[in-house]
Amino acid sequence: MKSTFALAVHGGAGTISRDQMTPEKEQAYHAALRQVLEAGHDVLRQGGAALDAVEAAVRLLEDSPLFNAGRGAVFTHDGRHEMDAAIMDGRDRSAGAVAGVRNLQNPISVARMVMDKSDHVLLAWPGAEEFAREHNLPTQPDEYFFTQHRHDQLQEALESGGIHLDHSESKKAPPKKMGTVGAVARDQHGNLAAATSTGGMTNKRYSRIGDSPIIGAGTFADNRTCAISCTGSGEYFMRAVAAYDVACLMEYRGLSLAEACRIVVHDKLEPVGGEGGLIAVDGAGNLALPFNSSGMYRGTITSDSPIFTAIYEDK
Repeated sequence: MKSTFALAVHGGAGTISRDQMTPEKEQAYHAALRQVLEAGHDVLRQGGAALDAVEAAVRLLEDSPLFNAGRGAVFTHDGRHEMDAAIMDGRDRSAGAVAGVRNLQNPISVARMVMDKSDHVLLAWPGAEEFAREHNLPTQPDEYFFTQHRHDQLQEALESGGIHLDHSESKKAPPKKMGTVGAVARDQHGNLAAATSTGGMTNKRYSRIGDSPIIGAGTFADNRTCAISCTGSGEYFMRAVAAYDVACLMEYRGLSLAEACRIVVHDKLEPVGGEGGLIAVDGAGNLALPFNSSGMYRGTITSDSPIFTAIYEDK
């Protein structure tokens, strides 16, 4: 049965070690995902737009220190927080994005403002912050983004000289959790939307930008096909134009959402080292949440199914 509306969210994918996942930590992740899904569900249940639902969901993910976006963003090599975000409307493929922003509380809302109140798609720091201030969007001091856990990750990365895709809780068994958050939705009017936000890589340098704010790479939405939010090793997702590739397989080859997602994640990305996953929804409200890593923080809710959250493949 087709769902009247549907929502999927993710909080990052990668080598999420079961050995280092305490019951308390796992419970916290599930609780956070449930809260996010409930917020997006409220928008969709009341007849709200998919665009508003994905923004509301991602804002909450950005506000949680558990995820690598917004308040939970990782540290750069210079001890700063540089964040990226994008949002896209499937009705007319309008889009907005920001890259490398530093003190904006909710980068996803700045991306939405870029889409709604400018003639552009992508703004980078420092202009993106000037734009946000002109539109009275909230900023926060550096202390707001500080968490001891993220700071410890930076120290380990500095010692090893490496760039971590999210964090390294243990030098003996470093997990590679790709720290990105995202949401996709189909509303009661049949419209699709996608939103993605990230803090990037621990110890990143040179103003590195990943796939999240790049339309077609980490974020894409088109009512004719699907809405996509990706999480993974961004350089590979950019080279594969992963999000748009799913839509292309559906539009030009007539594949189902599930099959198109499977091909991109497992047949195209995985063989070349593109670790991670994506969440997707099509015009009928079908959902797909494939990943080729050991885990992905994820959850779904539809008009006719309850909240579902999971981390590992067998859940």
